[in-house]
Amino acid sequence: MISVDNLAVEFSGSTLFSDVNFVINPTDKIALMGKNGAGKSTMMKIIAGAQTATRGHVRAPKEAVIAYLPQHLLTEDDCTVFEETSKAFKLVVDMKKEMDELNHALETRTDYESDEYMAIIEKVTELGETFYQLEDVNYDAEVEKALKGLGFKQDDFTRPTSEFSGGWRMRIELAKILLQKPDLILLDEPTNHIDIESVIWLEDFLTNKANAVMVISHDRAFIDNITNRTIEVTMGRIYDYKANYSHYVQLREERRGSQIKAYQEQQKFIADNKAFIERFKGTYSKTNQVSSRERMLEKLVPIEVDEVDTSALKLRFPPAPRSGDYPVTVTDVSKVYGDHVVFKDASMSISRGEKVSFVGRNGEGKSTMIKAILGEIDVDGQCELGHNVKVGYFAQNQASLLDPELTVFQTVDEVATGDIRTQIKNILGRFMFSGDDIDKKVSVLSGGEKTRLAMVKLLLEPVNLLILDEPTNHLDLKSKDVLKEALSSFDGTLILVSHDRDFLQGLSEKVFEFKDQRVIEHFETIDAFLERNRIKSIAEINLMQ
Repeated sequence: MISVDNLAVEFSGSTLFSDVNFVINPTDKIALMGKNGAGKSTMMKIIAGAQTATRGHVRAPKEAVIAYLPQHLLTEDDCTVFEETSKAFKLVVDMKKEMDELNHALETRTDYESDEYMAIIEKVTELGETFYQLEDVNYDAEVEKALKGLGFKQDDFTRPTSEFSGGWRMRIELAKILLQKPDLILLDEPTNHIDIESVIWLEDFLTNKANAVMVISHDRAFIDNITNRTIEVTMGRIYDYKANYSHYVQLREERRGSQIKAYQEQQKFIADNKAFIERFKGTYSKTNQVSSRERMLEKLVPIEVDEVDTSALKLRFPPAPRSGDYPVTVTDVSKVYGDHVVFKDASMSISRGEKVSFVGRNGEGKSTMIKAILGEIDVDGQCELGHNVKVGYFAQNQASLLDPELTVFQTVDEVATGDIRTQIKNILGRFMFSGDDIDKKVSVLSGGEKTRLAMVKLLLEPVNLLILDEPTNHLDLKSKDVLKEALSSFDGTLILVSHDRDFLQGLSEKVFEFKDQRVIEHFETIDAFLERNRIKSIAEINLMQ
């Protein structure tokens, strides 16, 4: 059991949160929720021991293992994927090595009566008691199972970590954490860089094999599937619900409704008493009653109503100019990098106004196909854009391509032309950039703010083919809902790549699955495909166990 006692964080004269108390039990699966800036990541860092609170303590048993996966990290580049992941068992390996060295010393030394010899015996005994209590585990097999579950192939095991992107390195770190079997796993946005199949594997692991878990995530389906408790950080305090996210949303609305009712009743009570005081002030026969009511009002504790994040992304794509009947046609396309075949003989045709999803594990060629369609890379075969096609493209790393030295206003002004330049402030306001926000440099923006700013640039001119590659990374739940609504009403053609199942559902009527060097066309909704894929993936997980 881990307890958080009277936690408070203050900086620059303001309080982020204070008097926070809760207990994490051995089987708790907790969603840590709250609007951006409420203090979720700060609280998680304090529990992890990566940051110090202004006041308060986090208390845990001496032997408890707390593992923390932050939003951004990089593993070292001095070894292979398998070697780096095997560091999860470093304590066990080091313990075994020390025992071997001590046993060798006992075999070679002859000073049997010396204090040094007796100290070695005591140390070997102490280490042995701990070591032989550990499970007899095939560590190599455990590493292999974790890496495959998180999307790595057998050939990847011997590749240097330096060859992998930040998202893949994050998976290595996640594998190390899971293999340590900690008493508490802390995860800050763990699904941002992993594909749907890996998310399903992670869900199964956290639900069925992990001990206590606390997670910050904007992936509604993920947190609903793994959590049984929700802690909300709001207005400097917390509310603790024994419920998953969807149920918590209902309970929060009920709580706020009760607060509003109590607040209104209190305001009426205050108004009635003030009116009485004003009416009878100076009336001798009412002096005691007036004084009593004045003292009562002074001692009255005001009822607070929880704040609601009223900022909302107002997003609507401009009307799409009419294109030809088939905006995208791909015929017998293959792509090879050296000896690595990404896909071969792939064909697809996408009709005007059709909304399709590209799905599959990372590295199977989804982004490569998009680049081929856009003519950004050379391929064998034919990729053709139809008549009068105007493309709007949001790349997976679109937010990171923004110039960090420009301000928010300058970023948009740089691409705006004609009359639209007079509307820049209004446009930015619709995307939740107001007041001094427009003068902030891109370098100080959060991941979500950069994503919104990149979306502004995308919307400056009408398009009829919208290609979005992981557009929801770093967007909060509300912004994702608004983007999803805008895409549903978009009257052009849509190609969508996303690992977020909740976001994908209801958005496309055809699925192209990238798997085993092939592109497979499924004439079904993304909802039907995901349900079939979920059942299949869980069956594969069970076979691996």
